[in-house]
Amino acid sequence: MALKTRLIRLLSAPRLREIDRFMKHPAQVQQRQLRRLLDRAAPTLFGTEHGFHAIRTAEQFASRVPVTDYDGFTPYIERMRRGEADVCWPGEVRWFAKSSGTTSAKSKFIPVSREGLRGCHMRGPLDIVCLTGSLWPDTDVFSGKTLTLGGSRRLETTGGRAQEGDLSAILIENTPRLAGRMRVPKPETALIPDFEKKVEAICRETVGQNVTAFAGVPSWNLVMLRKVLEFTGKSNLLEVWPRLELFTHGGMNFKPYREQYRQLIPSDRMKYMETYNASEGFFAIQNDPASDDLLLMLDYGVYYEFLPVRDLDDPSRAVPLEGVAKGINYAMIITTCNGLWRYQIGDTVEFTSLAPYKIRITGRTRHYINAFGEEVIVDNAETALKAACDATGARISDYTAGPVYMNGRSKGSHQWVVEFDTPPDDAERFTDTLDRALQSVNSDYEAKRFKDTTLMRPTLTVVPPGTFYRWMKSRGKAGGQNKVPRLFNDRTYIDQLTADERSNDPK
Repeated sequence: MALKTRLIRLLSAPRLREIDRFMKHPAQVQQRQLRRLLDRAAPTLFGTEHGFHAIRTAEQFASRVPVTDYDGFTPYIERMRRGEADVCWPGEVRWFAKSSGTTSAKSKFIPVSREGLRGCHMRGPLDIVCLTGSLWPDTDVFSGKTLTLGGSRRLETTGGRAQEGDLSAILIENTPRLAGRMRVPKPETALIPDFEKKVEAICRETVGQNVTAFAGVPSWNLVMLRKVLEFTGKSNLLEVWPRLELFTHGGMNFKPYREQYRQLIPSDRMKYMETYNASEGFFAIQNDPASDDLLLMLDYGVYYEFLPVRDLDDPSRAVPLEGVAKGINYAMIITTCNGLWRYQIGDTVEFTSLAPYKIRITGRTRHYINAFGEEVIVDNAETALKAACDATGARISDYTAGPVYMNGRSKGSHQWVVEFDTPPDDAERFTDTLDRALQSVNSDYEAKRFKDTTLMRPTLTVVPPGTFYRWMKSRGKAGGQNKVPRLFNDRTYIDQLTADERSNDPK
């Protein structure tokens, strides 16, 4: 066992006992989190408006505080952004993580308090270190550096003392110096706004260093790693970084990318650890290499509630952690030490274990197709695409899908716009397998497809390599934590993508 690994395992022992404690006593830990949040925020504007001082139970909390989303919380956030103190959390909120917008705003500004920064956002990476040392005692990953590919929005002061930018920029600004020495690239490189220029700078800076791990969103990291091979002329990444052995990833389903990473990093020692972190907080970590399920982290200053997706119009059906069941698609509601109260984050999850509580991310509350009552979610799409790829030898780089509306006597269908890394050996078989697989995992889709009752066979539109990157770049969303919208309930994204390709067609 390497010396650094032995030291980290020794230092991690108390934290591992805490993790074991919340795994064994989840309800008690969550009730304690709620009590602390209410006590801390009772004197704030939000706390006084909702009578926090008189709340004694989770039921009282749910009855006094409404479930809301970003649009509903915006008035409070705007007051915090202007520098007003004690709005939703004690004191001034100094940072706001800028992320993708809503239907009414181009960008969201998610509050990040000092407690949230230290107790949630930065606690997740520390627990990754603890769990890595525990899961793989023989690892040598701590002997080198971690290459992190984050966002590009530098922190900007927009009034008062508050600063706004990508969450990664906030973390870089506040990373302890010792931890900063264990990561690459340099902050000034990491925050280069232009994604292509940033990747080129990363290549120049890191190819000669001892990189043993990297972290980020799978799709954007794939672009960067291929650029590294192009820059060095090597055939795989082990020729560049021989001791590479860990990829910590999140932000999207890794299954469509797994084989591509295996080809880039042909090593039995390579390990993959999924995380669930967002601008709103750090929520879950994969703690078992044999399973893709994520352990819900229950002591990060976050109190969780879950609303069945079928009941999205009735927030009173939300339940605390001890009220969930396996196999139900839930919208996640969080109350956090960042000053968010019963906030519907927009992600959907399904519980795969109740002892301990483990989840898998199934999609977004707004990223689905239900134009004809089929209720196709991202998890359905990922499962079906994997089946189609396995059947035809294909590998997908990116995709999105949406409805084709009924027109006159024609019935509806779905259009899948796909960019392949390796094309299928038979596009028709790919489409048929996709269709059958969707029917096997979604009974509503199956019913609509039965004898073409409502839905016709889906159509496949293959776009050239680089299409999705050009589209994301044209929208100012290249790199970082920006994600391609996989499903959408209208044709907005499909029409944009196909229009962009027509405009780029030399014919």
